[in-house]
Amino acid sequence: MSISNGSATASASTERPAVVRGRLANLPVAGTKRVLLAAPRGYCAGVDRAVVAVEKALANFGAPIYVRKQIVHNRHVVATLEARGAVFVDDLSAIPAKSRVIFSAHGVSPAVVQEAEDRELVAIDATCPLVTKVHREAVRFARGETQILLVGHAGHEEVEGTMGHAPDRTILVTSPEQADQIDVHDPDNLVWLSQTTLSVDETMETVRRLRVRFPQLADPPTDDICYATQNRQVAVKKIAPECDVVIVVGSSNSSNTVRLAEVARSAGARAVYRIDYASEIEQEWLDGAGSVGVTSGASVPEELVLEVLEQLSDAGYSDVQNVVTAEEDLMFSLPKELRTDPDGVADDRGPGGRRRRLDWQS
Repeated sequence: MSISNGSATASASTERPAVVRGRLANLPVAGTKRVLLAAPRGYCAGVDRAVVAVEKALANFGAPIYVRKQIVHNRHVVATLEARGAVFVDDLSAIPAKSRVIFSAHGVSPAVVQEAEDRELVAIDATCPLVTKVHREAVRFARGETQILLVGHAGHEEVEGTMGHAPDRTILVTSPEQADQIDVHDPDNLVWLSQTTLSVDETMETVRRLRVRFPQLADPPTDDICYATQNRQVAVKKIAPECDVVIVVGSSNSSNTVRLAEVARSAGARAVYRIDYASEIEQEWLDGAGSVGVTSGASVPEELVLEVLEQLSDAGYSDVQNVVTAEEDLMFSLPKELRTDPDGVADDRGPGGRRRRLDWQS
């Protein structure tokens, strides 16, 4: 069993590879060829909202629109927005004073908000509302002098933002193994929170091991792992045991994409590959494969999945079976600065700007 990346990490501005039809051969396999297409997959409501926020800002105010960090963790999305005039920066100091800046879907700490104010930047907050919920929980628990055990990955932008809301009361727990080692000040006054894009199984194993050591550990008032992350993991668990190969579309810096690949592997897929583009699929991956599973991370536009299906169809995988484990219809309102155009006319595309959902017709 293996899990690997289809290509090396490249910069967001890397030109999108051309889609070449017919490059994969239709080789015989034992039995029939089919694709199991996981649903839900791809864009979640928070990603849709954030991407539309950049597009609306460009339409309303013109280029350049600055974005702190990547608006979402996807090479193709970032490169597409760069081509339209978005400028992605790692630090606010790179932005001219009084410019417009958008905070990414992953959220920021209060210190970043204050820095933007100090630099007289016009900030538009595209933080996913589900991440904002975790921020509010952190603030509330910190005010009550409860110590917070934050389950997440060191260095992830969402984790940095959440910890920034309660820096003196938060301990980061990065793995089940670390749960066995951390020290706390008051074991009777603890609560756990989590990064929203983690593997559900790994998170709950971390919490289980924390609770062995700290029986009084309190749960958050609601589940922190977002609905989209959970739904995509449930869907890939459904298809993985029946798949010789699972292809996960999404970028290597996308936490939820990486978790999808890990979940597919642990759920029984013989081989798992993560790719950004359909052009990265290798012929040898399909050798002897009857069933190929396809899914995509929550920051991946559906057009990239459709290109994968087209490439697989050239290799004889034209029988595409949708495997649906949940229906999603959640939409978030755009940031308040973007709900109308410069003339005050309300956006007519719905609360989240649009739905990018496309269904494959076999």
